[in-house]
Amino acid sequence: MHKQESILIVEDDYDIARIMSDHLRKEGYDTTWASTGKEGFEDFKVGEYSLVIVDLMLPEMDGFSLCEKIRLESEVPLLIVSARLEEENKVRGLGLGADDYLTKPFGLAELSARIRSHLRRYRRYMIQDEEEIQRFSRGLAIDYVKRVVYLNGAPLMLTAKEIDVLFLLARNPFQTFTKVDIYEHIWQQEDSEGNNTVTVHIKSLRDKLKDQTRASKFIQTVWGEGYRFIGDQLS
Repeated sequence: MHKQESILIVEDDYDIARIMSDHLRKEGYDTTWASTGKEGFEDFKVGEYSLVIVDLMLPEMDGFSLCEKIRLESEVPLLIVSARLEEENKVRGLGLGADDYLTKPFGLAELSARIRSHLRRYRRYMIQDEEEIQRFSRGLAIDYVKRVVYLNGAPLMLTAKEIDVLFLLARNPFQTFTKVDIYEHIWQQEDSEGNNTVTVHIKSLRDKLKDQTRASKFIQTVWGEGYRFIGDQLS
């Protein structure tokens, strides 16, 4: 392993988390442990992980919600580990973007094999992704790796939160996000007065993108619902 890969373990059972973490460290991985769904998402937002292991039954935020939030902004492999055997849970978890589902109890050798398989695919994806900048008509280009947004070849002076909002929308084109969705995902707080915060950031983004509300090129208002990204991606 040329570069030590980092794995985030989100598991509320201390003994299980310790066994997985100790085993994966012996395998050469760096591991971070979070005991709640909310803590796991906070760790994910500030760290760089090659794979995330998620239990379903978590306090504060369940594993389903955590997988959904992570998948909105990253293609990192998601491996669900759960004692819940029901097929509907597997279907729901995979439908939310998880890559695999491992039922407890499981062997550590199988865990390692699954992780190696997903990491091989993710490495190939990352090599391709880093070579490309997503380009749209009307002069918009987004470099997700360097976190730089260009308009007609010139880099835009966006704040960190403006970039986060744009990335969330652009990574999920034509999906409508309410103001509450955006606020809770980007600011990681329950919405209180967040609606105005989102409105201000969307307005600033539109001004910098030269995007008019009545003739949207990139960010469209879905009246009574929220916002969605409608940029026309170039092939």
